Amino acid sequence: MKSYRKELWFNTEKRREFINITPLIEECLRESGIKDGLLLCNAMHITASVFINDDERGLLQDFENFLEKLAPEKPYSQYRHNTLEDNADAHLKRTIMGREVVVAVTDGRLDFGPWEQIFYGEFDGKRNKRVLVKIIGE
Repeated sequence: MKSYRKELWFNTEKRREFINITPLIEECLRESGIKDGLLLCNAMHITASVFINDDERGLLQDFENFLEKLAPEKPYSQYRHNTLEDNADAHLKRTIMGREVVVAVTDGRLDFGPWEQIFYGEFDGKRNKRVLVKIIGE
């Protein structure tokens, strides 16, 4: 069995962004040489997320609106966590959207359903953060 590991780094221009990272993940899969196995992709920061969904601009805006209703950024004073920081909402948004995805690899390709894409969700950006890609198989 082979194993492959790579870290991808992101530094978003805005506090919150959704980035389609599918092409980067597919490049990792090509680099790995693994044809059949499993791919794990996870955010290594507690205010960022990795998730699978459709790459449709309206849907991504719907995610933003939905998350902001559930865990509004402001007023900062509404959160006990925000004594030294102002990112309590980002922690909650990450919990809702999830930490990682696992995707089957078949014949050297991500074994996706129709329209599925992998996204990096940033909820407290403007600084370096990493995503781990781990692939195991043959």
